[in-house]
Amino acid sequence: MVQRLIGALIVLLLWGAAAQAAVAQDISAVQARDMLEKDTQVYLLDVRTFEEYSQVRLEGAALIPIDQLLRRIAEVPRDRPILVYCAVGSRSTQVGNYLAKSGYGPVYNLSGGIWAWQLRKFPVLEGGP
Repeated sequence: MVQRLIGALIVLLLWGAAAQAAVAQDISAVQARDMLEKDTQVYLLDVRTFEEYSQVRLEGAALIPIDQLLRRIAEVPRDRPILVYCAVGSRSTQVGNYLAKSGYGPVYNLSGGIWAWQLRKFPVLEGGP
């Protein structure tokens, strides 16, 4: 009986550790820029609204607004690194963690969002797509 209890606790601890590990990794705008420059396979995912995307966006970004993600999940590749961004990092954190827990990866979140990117005067596209 004690051995079963210990075994069950070990399984729960390992499962809990695995679940906690399945989160998007926050990276800075500088790290994101470097990643995009070095790895052309990175899937750049913008989870803001179409209106936000039309105002300013990162070159090469795919737009899947957060409220459309579940309907359009098949558009997100499972076999490439994913860099998710939004305006300031809140929505992208949610999406990034969801993708990581769903087996996508590696998944990265642009900490501070496009706002942090622009603050460093990194290039953006402006106006409608």
